[in-house]
This record gives sequence, C-alpha cells and structure tokens, in this order.
Amino acid sequence: MAFYVVQFLTGLASAASLFLVASGLSIIFGVTRIVNFAHGAFYMLGAYVAFTLTERFSGALGFWGGIVVAALAVAVIGVLVEMVLLRRIYHSPELFQLLATFGLTLMVEDLAVLIWGPDDLVGRRAPGFKGAIDFFGQNIPSYDLFLIVLGPVVLGVLWLLFQRTRWGVLVRAATQDRDMVAALGVNQKWLFTSVFALGVFLAALGGALQIPRDAVNHAMDLRVIVEVFVVVVIGGLGSIIGAFVAAVLVSELNAFGILIFPKISIILVFLVMAVVLIVRPWGLFGKPEAPARRTPGLTVNPWRPLTMNERFAAIAVLVLAAALPFVAGNYLLTVGSEIAIFVIFAVSLHFLMSVGGLASFGHAAYFGLGAYGVALLAKMAGLPMIACLLLGPLLGLMGAAVFGFFAVQLSGVYFAMLTLAFAQIVWSIAFQWVSVTGGDNGILGVWPEKWAASPSHFYWLSLGIAALAVVILRIIVFSPFGFALRATRDSPLRSEAIGIDGKRIQWTAFVIAGTVAGLAGALFAYLKGSVFPDNMGISLSVDALVMVLLGGVETVSGAVVGAIVYKALNIWLVSQTDWSKLVLGAFVVLIVVAFPKGIVGTLEALMHRRRKSSSSVSPLLTSRIESAE
Repeated sequence: MAFYVVQFLTGLASAASLFLVASGLSIIFGVTRIVNFAHGAFYMLGAYVAFTLTERFSGALGFWGGIVVAALAVAVIGVLVEMVLLRRIYHSPELFQLLATFGLTLMVEDLAVLIWGPDDLVGRRAPGFKGAIDFFGQNIPSYDLFLIVLGPVVLGVLWLLFQRTRWGVLVRAATQDRDMVAALGVNQKWLFTSVFALGVFLAALGGALQIPRDAVNHAMDLRVIVEVFVVVVIGGLGSIIGAFVAAVLVSELNAFGILIFPKISIILVFLVMAVVLIVRPWGLFGKPEAPARRTPGLTVNPWRPLTMNERFAAIAVLVLAAALPFVAGNYLLTVGSEIAIFVIFAVSLHFLMSVGGLASFGHAAYFGLGAYGVALLAKMAGLPMIACLLLGPLLGLMGAAVFGFFAVQLSGVYFAMLTLAFAQIVWSIAFQWVSVTGGDNGILGVWPEKWAASPSHFYWLSLGIAALAVVILRIIVFSPFGFALRATRDSPLRSEAIGIDGKRIQWTAFVIAGTVAGLAGALFAYLKGSVFPDNMGISLSVDALVMVLLGGVETVSGAVVGAIVYKALNIWLVSQTDWSKLVLGAFVVLIVVAFPKGIVGTLEALMHRRRKSSSSVSPLLTSRIESAE
C-alpha cells in the first residue's frame, strides 16, 4: 500500500511542474489564440538559464534567487518575441502562427546547443530539500513534497489574480470573446503582451524547478510540449483550474499506467484526450468559445484548371526532372526521391487543408501507417514490391477512415487537437507493440526489388507516383465532389440547405488524404529500408504543415513548391552546417513575416499586381497617342 501512495505522490510532484507550463500555455492560447509551439522552448530556456545562475552565481543570488531570476529573464525574452514577431501575425490564420513559433523552436534548439553544449547538464540539489522522508519503508524525496505544496499555492495565486483584479477580468473576457473586449476600448496590444509575459514566466519557472529532478538537455522542449497540449485541451482553453486538474490526471496516468497497463501506458493519456474532445470538445472546465477566425483555405479564390501554356510548362518541368538521372549522381538521385515522396505527403495534407478547410496536426499518422503496412507485408507476408505498394497504403486508408469519422465532427482547433491525439495513439501503439512493430528498434531490411533497387530507377518510380498523385488530386479538386467539398468549407449552412451531406463529404476527403499520405509512407519505407515509430511522430506532422504553409496554403501548387524548397533546404543545410536548425528556423520565420501568403502565393500576388498595373497604364498611353495624333 505504501508503494502506491508513494507512486501517487510522485505523480503529484510531476503534476506541479506540468501545471506551471500548461497554465502558461492555456492563458496564452485562451487570450491570444496563438498556437504557441515555442512554449516548450521557453520551458527549456528556463532550465538552462536556471542551471547557469545556480551554478555560477549561486553566491550572489542563491539557489532560489537563481530560479526566480531565470524565470524573469526568460519572461523578458518572451516579451521581446511577442513584440518583435507575434504582434505582426496576430491577425494571420492560426496555422501561420504555429509555423512562426515552430521556426522559433528550431532556432532556440540550436542556440541552446551553441551556448550550453550538446551534453546533458545535471543541476545541484535544492537547499533544504536534499534528503528523503521515510514513509512505511518507502522513500519520498523532500523536493517532491515541496513541489506538491507549490502546485496548489500557484493555483491559488493565479485564481486571485484572475478573479480579484481588473486585469484578470479583462483576460477572462478576452478568453471568451476578444472582439467584444476590443469594442469596449481595451488596448489589446498591451493586454496580449502582459498575458504572454505571464505565460512564458510560468513555463520558464516550470523548467527551472526541474533542474534538481532531471538533467537539462536540448530535447526537453519537444518532450514537454506534447504533454502540455494534452493538458490544455483536456482542461479547457483559458481555464487555470482545468489545467491543474488535467495536469494531475495526466501525471497520475503516467505514474500508474506503467504499473497497471504496462503495454499501453503511453496510449492512456491520448485516449483520455480523444474521449474528452469527442464528448466535450471545449474541455472539462472550458466554455464554448466565440467563432474563431476563418480557417486557412476559406479565402481561396475560385480555382481554375490550368491553361494550355501552364500545362506545357508543367510538362516541361516534369520532363526536366525526369532527365535528372542522366546528369546527377546517386546521392542527388536519393535526395530527389525523398523530395518526390514528401511532395506526395505535402499535397495530401494540402488537399485536406486548402480544399477541405481541415487543418490536421497529426497527418504523419497515415504516412507512418502506410510505411508499416509495406514493412509488415514485405517482411511477414513476403509479398512482392508491387503488391506491397498497392496494399500497404490501405492501412493508412483504414486509419483515416476510423479516426476521420470522429475528427470531422469537430472543427477549428478542436479538430486539429483531436487529429493530434489520434496520431499520438498510433505512435504509442507502434512504440509499445514490440512483438509486431519492433518498438523503437523498428522493422529493418525493407529494400526494393531489383527492378527498382538502383537510385535512378527508384527516383523515376517516386517521381512518376508523385506526378500521378498530384494529377489525381487536381482532378478531384475540379470534380463535382471537389466543388461540394469547397461548398462545405465555405458555407456549411448553405451547402446543407441544398442537400450536401457536409460531414460525409469531409470524411471522404479525410480518407482520400490519408490514403495518399499512406502511399508516401510506403515509398519512404523502401527508400530508407526501414520503418520506425518516428515516421509517424509529431515532428513529421509539423514538417508537413511547414511545407504546405511555406509554399502557400491558398494556392493550388503551393504544396509542391513548399515540399521541394523545405526538404531541399533542410537536406542541404544538414550537410553544410552544424547549425542547420538555426538557419532553417530563421528562414521559416522570415517567410511567415515577410511572405505570409507563402512562396507561390507571394509570386502570384506580384504577378497579379504587375498585370493590373500594366492594364491600368495601357489606356493612359492609348489616350495620349490618340491626342497626339
């Protein structure tokens, strides 16, 4: 019995740190609607800065002074980020904000390695809490007891701040309806800055308080951000009490899941998140929010089929790409194959986002399912490569059919969070079902057959399938189904009034996108010769979002260009510099700030402006000529 009590208390200690980080994200997300993927980076910075202050300036500040000063210092950095970067994109679609904060996360990861080095850093023990307390033969670290007390204290302080101050009333009002708060004359600019500063302070404090418990490393940002998103969604956006209850729930599930359900311990948290989103989309303690800004894709102008000249240009580009094996070596052909595969992956997500108006945060699940489908068919069933490529993506189709049925019942950020939950469930299954998937050891030896084994042949295969996927998706876009899907995206009520079953249409689009993503995963398995759980991880889902947004979500060809630019730049930077994430992150942030429509969208806008200016000048020149005559 004592062992279970100790395990429960350990869970409560972990919940305290998780609550600090999650409450900060909940406040920021609830008020500013910023999908702050960089929140984990601020958590990591808090740990690194606290380590430096407690180790090198312990005489001047002391341990606890170093913890507080570290959190304040990172909060100042957060204010600068908000003023310089985020203020420029508050009115952009939420996914562009995700893209900007993702780029910021990449930069912070490399900066942390540059400043503190790649090795783990072990902090000193907290003064006064270095020992343990005996509890019926079980030792409980005294520092854990301190964290258990700290959690409710912080909750009480935040409750008083939000319930008993005018600033807190404004924050709570902005959480429910920002437009109404602005109509009342409140200066939203400084309200958002103060909220962001508080949220970053809490995240950094949570990271700083972890140094006596865990080693500080440059991967802790991505490790914590997934759990924090889960806590925020379960508790409810903008609800501090919800964040506290959800943090306790998640931490205890982690603490006892490994004991009671060791084979599905990682899945439990995401199952709870999925159930909460299906039953109560706004969270346990949240409230239904006012209508959010329009989803990217809703402002897309009516698309038109390619003109004859544009078709010739596309064919010419494809012919030039097909001629690459005659002038390039094996390495470039392998890179070209990978780019072609990610073009397939990106266009599948682009179809769902741009045509369907559905932004998925877990699209890598179907990419990974397609990869595992091929690996299992090839290794266990011994099927030939052609059969595997035809049947393997069906696993992605089945996953999309099951998950999409529940996901399309929601919309906006709740849809995105549910897709993330489903993706993490699939990842957890692949990670823990060792007897079938190999766990983190993966499935090895998935090599193409002789007819496709050479780099040139596999490149032509990948390029051909990529071109076929793009053409098929374009045909669907301009089919009656595509018009019905766009009608559902643009006006659900009107489309329903004319007899369109919007949910069925969206579910079908979800299945199509998942199947195409599964095809990309199947090719990727043969390219790499192996499959791992990381093939369906959150980082790959974010990569897909970056490709789509980088090229331009409101354009037809944006996903193709975005995938080519992002993957080529990523691969080239890795080979050229040790600070590839820093450069790539800066490039992503630059694109979001300077070219919010993406690469293709910006080029199209420039061409349209040039045509408009030339058409406006021509009549003037004509009139002058006529008057001269």
